[in-house]
Amino acid sequence: MKKQLKALLFTGLIASAATAQNQTTGQYVKYVNPFIGTGAVDQNSLSGSNFPGATVPFGFVQLSPDTQDSPDNPASGYDYNDKTIVGFSHTHLSGTGVADLFDVLVMPTTGEVKFTPGKADKPGSGYRSAYSHQNETARPGYYQVMLKDYNINAELTSTSHVGLHRYTFPKADNSHIIFDLDHSLDKKRTYWSCKIIGAEMRIINDHTIEGYRILTGWAKLRKVYFHAEFSKPFISSAFANGNRSIPNLSIINGTNIKGAFNFDTQDGKPVLVKVALSPVSVENAKANLAAELPGWNFDEVSAKSSAEWEKELEKIKAEGTQEQKQIFYTGLYHAFTQPNNVADVNGDYQATDLTIANAPDKTHYSTFSLWDTYRAAHPLYTLIQPERTAGFVNSMMRQYDTYGYLPIWQLWGDENYCMIGNHAIPVIVDAALKGLPGFDVEKAYKAVKQSSLTDHPGSPFQAWEKYHYIPEDLQSQSVSITVEVAFDDWCVAQLAKKLGKTEDYKHFMERSEYYRNVFNPKNGFFQAKKKDGSWLEPFNPLQYGGNGGNPYTEGNAWQYLWYVPQNVPGLIELMGGKKAFTAKLDQFFTLADKPGEVNGNASGFIGQYAHGNEPSHHVAYLYDYAGQPWKTQMYVAKVLNELYNNSSSGYSGNEDCGQMSSWYIFSAMGFYPVNPDSQEYAIGSPILKHAEMVVPGGKIFTVDVKNPGKQNCYIQSVKLNGKALNKPFISQSDIVNGGKLEFVMGSKPNKSWGVK
Repeated sequence: MKKQLKALLFTGLIASAATAQNQTTGQYVKYVNPFIGTGAVDQNSLSGSNFPGATVPFGFVQLSPDTQDSPDNPASGYDYNDKTIVGFSHTHLSGTGVADLFDVLVMPTTGEVKFTPGKADKPGSGYRSAYSHQNETARPGYYQVMLKDYNINAELTSTSHVGLHRYTFPKADNSHIIFDLDHSLDKKRTYWSCKIIGAEMRIINDHTIEGYRILTGWAKLRKVYFHAEFSKPFISSAFANGNRSIPNLSIINGTNIKGAFNFDTQDGKPVLVKVALSPVSVENAKANLAAELPGWNFDEVSAKSSAEWEKELEKIKAEGTQEQKQIFYTGLYHAFTQPNNVADVNGDYQATDLTIANAPDKTHYSTFSLWDTYRAAHPLYTLIQPERTAGFVNSMMRQYDTYGYLPIWQLWGDENYCMIGNHAIPVIVDAALKGLPGFDVEKAYKAVKQSSLTDHPGSPFQAWEKYHYIPEDLQSQSVSITVEVAFDDWCVAQLAKKLGKTEDYKHFMERSEYYRNVFNPKNGFFQAKKKDGSWLEPFNPLQYGGNGGNPYTEGNAWQYLWYVPQNVPGLIELMGGKKAFTAKLDQFFTLADKPGEVNGNASGFIGQYAHGNEPSHHVAYLYDYAGQPWKTQMYVAKVLNELYNNSSSGYSGNEDCGQMSSWYIFSAMGFYPVNPDSQEYAIGSPILKHAEMVVPGGKIFTVDVKNPGKQNCYIQSVKLNGKALNKPFISQSDIVNGGKLEFVMGSKPNKSWGVK
């Protein structure tokens, strides 16, 4: 971690961040550094798999550079350590562990036209170009880089559905803009494999082209349509199918097609390109462009995007050190990058059954990384994005309409069944319990109930009802599914209770205790069982499980031991009481033996605690429930100060669509939703000096911290609304009623505070 913190001195990144801040006028956007999380700075550090390019909050287009011609790892397509840029594609994922999208790659070049990206270690072998971080800038709504091989200054900005490029070429008569419809995730990947099924590009006139491509990938079938306009006429063009150039065509079809559009740039004026996307049709892409970007004022579009970001970021006004504010506001930026509104401006979208549907409110969200984001990102949205939360819920319920159950991991409006359980359930229940308006609560209940009864991948409910646990010889990842579905069932029960559905409440509360059936009192762990009730042997609590073939999902028995957020007192009792529970927690945070596999999912270790993946995210807060809150304070502060920084390796693992950032945002303010549906937050160790959060209804929740600092991680006293608070918890009502939380911090633990 010391090496990771040395990344703060990484010259190119700091120079780029400073340049971006100097050109940003907003009070909060100036703290966003889009390079955070874009690449490890050495072999002992990790990244967040984030991209640095231009996007608007929750927008459909993410226009960003790709440094790899077949992106796979990092999944964002951009690695800060790479030395060349392949081009600029219009769709990206932020922080995921699986790559996809990378649609409609555009690359400006000069000299000989080349239709392949070439090799990074062979300059001139293709259209890619070397670049330097010294000549690269990123800020919300804007990205810039100098392409060294061509001496072209490339600038990018965007609206929700349109990417806008501005290329300043050298004065020449052989300047080109390449469109590559073959560029995609690694087609050699053996899982969620990618194949271009068909593509088309056609010339409409001397400044307009259109086209589409249909392909498979992490989203099993995607249709991507585009309409592009140039600010000046191209003087000639050529198409290619594969590597073979075919001149004098006005249309080309195939599975590996590219186009080169040639310009005379001797006048020295930039060439601008507008590329509008749609998941529905070329006509809708054209309509998206007409509605969002009818003109050519690049600086105006960039400024408008920045203003949109400022409006979102100012929902929390934070005061702290420069580094803390950079991490905090970049975290909000990453949290608000998705879910993405995939509906066109007329409301059309591709539904989960691959038909075309229409959203009356013109919004249909997708990119739901729910196994990650239900823990903290969605609870954060309920506080500062309540209207969008209703949109998220309505969008998820549209999958229930077609599938009969809610999303597991939805991308581009399509279910990919990545991960386990069905964690749309806690997201929807949380919104309903908090009374957020804008969706049908009775229908929401039907959706969460049916999603808890209907078998679907990762959720074998017939077995759940029969065995009262998931047998490993019937379904792999059985322990993780057992404890996670038990939590989901508790959530269903709470909504049933709210709606007066007593029998359902009793049934799902009973199911929420099924985690007890895989607890082995002889070894003190949740352990896999077979259908006959016997324990699966041999058992090694350090053995890491990936995404199948093991009882644990992206973790081990140590990391899954603590997943009973719906009944922490019950878990404490199961483990022998508070003394035994805290002793086991102490061992968890100090056991140095690492699992057999360390990667973006198993990383950021403090003992067996792995902050690089979500199953550990709540665990440091569990000391609050067992009478030792000073240990929660110590470990939360350790994570905040050591496992986040403002360099390209600013996260200790995949950022996961805002979850890693949301953990920081909550924890930096001093509290965290251990059980995201409980209406309760556990208190940790705030590091900000001050924070004001605008909550639903317009009230302001305030946090003030006296004596903040890395050495002062321990709470000495707390006041809530001017009165002493002697328990390590606050409630949802404390926040939404506009309360004031005041901390006094110190360098030594006050072991009398917060002890229940």
